[in-house]
Amino acid sequence: MIERRLLSEVASLLAQGPAVVLTGPRQVGKTTLALQIAAGRKAVYLDLESESDRARLAEPELYFADHTEELVILDEVQRAPGIFETLRGVIDRGRREGLTSGRFLLLGSAAVDLLAQSSESLAGRIALVELAPLDITEVAERSDQLWIRGGFPPSFLAPDDEASLRWRTDFIRTYLERDIPQLGPRVPAETLRRLWSMLAHSQGSLLNAAHLARALGVSGATVSHYIDLMVDLLLVRRLQPRLVNVGKRLVRSPKVYLRDSGLVHALLGLVDKEAVLGHPVAGPSWEGLVIENAIGAAAGRAEPSFYRTGGGAELDLVLSWRDGREWAIEIKRSAAPKLEKGMRSALEDLQPERSFVAYPGDERYRLGPVTEAIGLAELCAEIGAYGVPPANLT
Repeated sequence: MIERRLLSEVASLLAQGPAVVLTGPRQVGKTTLALQIAAGRKAVYLDLESESDRARLAEPELYFADHTEELVILDEVQRAPGIFETLRGVIDRGRREGLTSGRFLLLGSAAVDLLAQSSESLAGRIALVELAPLDITEVAERSDQLWIRGGFPPSFLAPDDEASLRWRTDFIRTYLERDIPQLGPRVPAETLRRLWSMLAHSQGSLLNAAHLARALGVSGATVSHYIDLMVDLLLVRRLQPRLVNVGKRLVRSPKVYLRDSGLVHALLGLVDKEAVLGHPVAGPSWEGLVIENAIGAAAGRAEPSFYRTGGGAELDLVLSWRDGREWAIEIKRSAAPKLEKGMRSALEDLQPERSFVAYPGDERYRLGPVTEAIGLAELCAEIGAYGVPPANLT
């Protein structure tokens, strides 16, 4: 079993406070991580997609009162939206009785709705953590496998590429035909599938809702609504542009990425590395992999964006740290990346503290005064270490 990077963080947050909400797409490993945490303590697990488990919560206050000494894990908690109001009273009452930590671990798949409900009802009482698919820090020795199959554990750990592709194809169909309708939106499955495929073909491109709308025969507002839904489900990322007053015409549209490279390849019918390398999506797909891993390594401590001007200055990823410093990252799927004119111009505009060209190699070397070529695993290690105090400091 692959130990998830967030295991210790979630356990630590439970030790510090009464409740943690763990969000992430379906099949990303939330339940497995929760059960690993439960294995070391008294705990009770309820799957709120199960009718019998929902029935056990018919009187939630009484149920929680019977389990005050246990960690209560509520899976797919968005299926019981009224539970947050009850939890507020239970947590506040428990605090008065000295029950201040490790009481509730809530798992959910729909990020925006779930976070809105929990933040409104449980402000100051709950910690929020997003579990993404597997990343390079967890499977560093199998980076190509991570790129081709993506980071959903059943896909990544499948016995071969064909089995992995079948799992991802089934995953996509299940989301379209069952999971999205359960969340409430009335979205035609075939229309959403076509949009999903179009986004895969244009991975990492600037969002052009009008173009997508014409191809689908719907309005631009409808396309925006569908993309909002996929962002909410943590399947799509809208990367916003870095806007700065440099006296140049800046690109202001966001870029859109499917967050898992394996889903990109499944939507395009690409079964293995040879098929991916022979397709025009290879570069954009690898770019999306690097961006997701880098943002994950920053762990919410930096605001991600991209930078592009009408004159050709461009950076694929800018990390704006909380201390005001910035790191610039250009992504090249090349064995011998170079510091190109567009990046040089962007570096002159932004003057970042550090800059990198991420490439699929292992050797690290300088390309300029503040720019280094660097492999993905080492880049994520650098990002993950920035601003984190050494473990022996108190």
